[in-house]
Amino acid sequence: MKSRNLAYKVLFDIEKNQNYSNMAINKHFKDCNLDNRDRGFATEIIYGVVENKIYLDYIIDKLSKIKSNKLNLKVKILLRMGIYQILFLDSVSDYAAVNETVNLTKKLDNRSAGFVNAVLRNVIRQKEDIGEVKIKDTVDNLSTKYSYNKWIVRNWISKFGREFTEDLLEANAERPSLYLRVNTLKTNRDELISLLEKQDVQCEKVPFIQEAIKVNNLKNIENNELYKKGLFTVQDISSMLVGKILNPQKDAKVLDVCSAPGGKTTHIATLMENSGQVVSRDIFEHKIKLIQNSVNRLGLKNVDVELFDALSLDKESIDKFDYVLADVPCSGLGIIRRKPEIKYKAKEELVDLPKIQSKILENASKYVKINGTLVYSTCTVQDCENIEVVEKFLKENPNYELVPIEGINVDPDEQEKGYIKIYPNVHGMDGFFIAKMKRVK
Repeated sequence: MKSRNLAYKVLFDIEKNQNYSNMAINKHFKDCNLDNRDRGFATEIIYGVVENKIYLDYIIDKLSKIKSNKLNLKVKILLRMGIYQILFLDSVSDYAAVNETVNLTKKLDNRSAGFVNAVLRNVIRQKEDIGEVKIKDTVDNLSTKYSYNKWIVRNWISKFGREFTEDLLEANAERPSLYLRVNTLKTNRDELISLLEKQDVQCEKVPFIQEAIKVNNLKNIENNELYKKGLFTVQDISSMLVGKILNPQKDAKVLDVCSAPGGKTTHIATLMENSGQVVSRDIFEHKIKLIQNSVNRLGLKNVDVELFDALSLDKESIDKFDYVLADVPCSGLGIIRRKPEIKYKAKEELVDLPKIQSKILENASKYVKINGTLVYSTCTVQDCENIEVVEKFLKENPNYELVPIEGINVDPDEQEKGYIKIYPNVHGMDGFFIAKMKRVK
């Protein structure tokens, strides 16, 4: 009951306050006295419900006289939780799913307990055939089955075709793997693996990034002694590739214009072996503190963290840096596996992004020395935020050109052109775009 109650609180917070799932989880899990097993179960329900929200409401609408959009929020969340357990969790018996959900309903909204009980029992009775989405229209079908805002599915089908889109939707429904980046200033990969294995953590080397480890069953990371000592940080492979592609040399001067939460900044500083200078900027004060905490924990001495808006031009920084990274704000449509609520973004939320991205890239380009390197990256799969922004920039700035990406082997054909497009269904990692440019005059 306690884990379900915790899951309910987080889901209510996400819905009512439009909070991100990871932030709501961090907030509510902070002071809860649950063991790892119960935390894991609560997390499973939270992400499961968020990821399948539209599909779960489709099931409610099939079986309930009161449609999902007319239900009070408490009851809707409780029904989603119960249906998710019945249809998706083999580890939970149908009896337990109904019983525990009804008991929680009695506690939260007693008069709705009978209604919740009736709907959930109806789900069990029709379990064999209720799950299939029977909608003829392709966009409607896929957006219901995989729980996406329709415009995203429509956009992807027109860009990628039906088959690739369904593959991408399927890949985005998978649980993402957890990757650690070894802090090579304090240890090495083999040594860290050995220490983690002593904690019964399953580890696997990532072949093409020598500081990356894929891990299973690593819980409660922030309280892990190895983490506290700064021996590793959590970062996805796609994100690590940005630092690898920038490839900063020792004693260089580097600027990261949009650096929160700091994974790429600290990777760059580590690749430089604590030499030179990395200026790490962000617009939000609370994020600046987050970056500084990571810098301190990892023992980095070559990072200066500054509060600055990348949309403003810093005249003091013009022509000052050997390397500049513009990892710009984006729609996040490449990291849906990690932040499933991105699936429900309205199209209007994204309209202004390419303008903002172009402005940040334009400003960032001013800070690069002649023969210096400029890297543009996003965690989205949308061309309008990626290659189209870069092509527009190159047309307007003939003093820049794309240069081949060396030292990694993700997509050799595109790397030759100077950029890579990473898709979860093709590459098995977060969706990303990374372009590498050189200032030639």
